[in-house]
Amino acid sequence: MAKVKMTVNGRQVGSECDDRTLLVHFIRENLGLTGTHVGCDTTQCGACVVHMDGRSVKSCSILAVQAAGSEIVTIEGLSSGGELHPVQAAFKANHGLQCGFCTPGMVMTSVDIIRRHGAQLDEATVRAELEGNICRCTGYHNIVKSVLAAAAEMGSAKEAAE
Repeated sequence: MAKVKMTVNGRQVGSECDDRTLLVHFIRENLGLTGTHVGCDTTQCGACVVHMDGRSVKSCSILAVQAAGSEIVTIEGLSSGGELHPVQAAFKANHGLQCGFCTPGMVMTSVDIIRRHGAQLDEATVRAELEGNICRCTGYHNIVKSVLAAAAEMGSAKEAAE
């Protein structure tokens, strides 16, 4: 058993876990944060995406002990004071979800895409970047629309702040 400490959603946490515990299971079972979904355990679907030290990662491909000392943000850590993150709001406004199973991973991946590309995103880039996230309900049209809307919104907010 290993003692794992990290910062999750701005809060210092620690727990004992088996050395082979995946980060996704640590988050869900040890911390009780069930917004991060387990879809495949093989890095195929993207339902388990979280941010680790500012970058999106598939938490089913990382051991909890590898994440020790890192800063992790889960879907629960995106909203602030009951206010949805702009990407979450865009998914809601543009019907970028159906059953909701892939949504946490899609949203977390989208936040990272926008962080890296800014408001200059185009449809082809969004589709290419979302390739590692599977949605079995949609044709991705509204998901892409949501990401582009969020990028535009976040770009406008950034420009207004400057």
